[in-house]
Amino acid sequence: MQGFMDRLANVLGVFANKINNLRYIMVIKNAFAALIPVIITGAFGTLFSAMVFDSENGLAKIKALRFLENLKPISSSISYVTLSFLTIYVVFLIGIELAKLNKISGVFPGVIAVMSYLSVNPMMFEFLNGDVTVIAENVLAKQYTDTKGLFLGMFISIVSIELYSWLGRQKRLQIKMPDSVPGNVSASFSALFPTILTVTTIATAGFAIKSLTGMYLYDIIYNVVQRPLEGIVQGLPGILLLMFIAQIFWVIGIHGNQMVKPIREPLLLAAIAVNTEAIEAGKEAPNIITMPFWDMYMSMGGSGVTIGLLIAIMIVGKREDMRQITKLSLAPGIFNINEPVIFGMPIMLNPILAIPFIITPLVTGTIGYFATSLGFAAKAVVMVPWPMPPIVNAYLATAGDIGAVLTQVVCIVVAILIYLPFVVVMNRTTSEIA
Repeated sequence: MQGFMDRLANVLGVFANKINNLRYIMVIKNAFAALIPVIITGAFGTLFSAMVFDSENGLAKIKALRFLENLKPISSSISYVTLSFLTIYVVFLIGIELAKLNKISGVFPGVIAVMSYLSVNPMMFEFLNGDVTVIAENVLAKQYTDTKGLFLGMFISIVSIELYSWLGRQKRLQIKMPDSVPGNVSASFSALFPTILTVTTIATAGFAIKSLTGMYLYDIIYNVVQRPLEGIVQGLPGILLLMFIAQIFWVIGIHGNQMVKPIREPLLLAAIAVNTEAIEAGKEAPNIITMPFWDMYMSMGGSGVTIGLLIAIMIVGKREDMRQITKLSLAPGIFNINEPVIFGMPIMLNPILAIPFIITPLVTGTIGYFATSLGFAAKAVVMVPWPMPPIVNAYLATAGDIGAVLTQVVCIVVAILIYLPFVVVMNRTTSEIA
């Protein structure tokens, strides 16, 4: 068994290294990692809007605190400038990150990426005012800046920066300035022709596609790529498959979350942003599966819901080495950091503990999904930091829903019950065998 696990680890390890070293995977991961504070800021704007400034459900419903309702525009503006412009921020950051890989420093490539993305989207918006169709010109509709434009934004950002970088290496396009000219001015002139050609090429391609198909690039990418992927991940089988893949990589010693991050982050972060915007607008949140859903029901105490393992060891564990590791791992585990458990227990390459480690988040995720779909638990509407302890994160992510808290408690109990028999089996082994 150990020999098979070693061979599997070698094969998947080579595959994982190749995936992680793909340049576009790297820049997407880095861009979304940098955006976490933006998303959380917007989410807490919504949290305050719903729990403090709202006159029907928040503190403002108390007569003595009714003045808080007048402060709601503050939280609304925070949500708007963060979540409603998420695609623009993603495009900008991907442009900078990809340019770094192409040995181009500075933030100007981010500007190139944003200009290129905006150039392929319509600058007019049609809407009905009663029975009359009104056309607003020189405006950018919200769907091109919020999460609906993410995949087109990532694509245009990558294409534009690769083109800009290639053009910048062409000697014939570089304008040489005298040595007396300051370096920043000289660099600006060197970027002149690559900038003009890049934006013009992208804008022309967007125009040609619209002329040939009758659809903007946004419509094509969103309907053909982004919406189907969102549909897959919003279904229970899709999110369970994503978690299963992550857990398999963890078991062989590879950071599973990092492996699925390029797929998970754009879709699940977009889903929570949509929920947050819906609540801010007074509508019902549409998405069950979001980034907080993953953290609340499928990653309590860290990947594998190992808070269940730690408690199970405290209840029936007899091996001194496992109990010592549990004592050391309990504090970080409360904050969803469980590398000490995965690599110290170990769970990695351990066929006994690997089974519940893979199974548990699939079971708890299923419980959380059905509890939410049946209306017992509220949908997550606030993006909370992933180190937020269990119970607290469920309460905050759902803007104070007790049903979500109770569901999370049930998931933790179920996790303990799943891990218990495997801990009993581990009691009969020696630390050398484990």
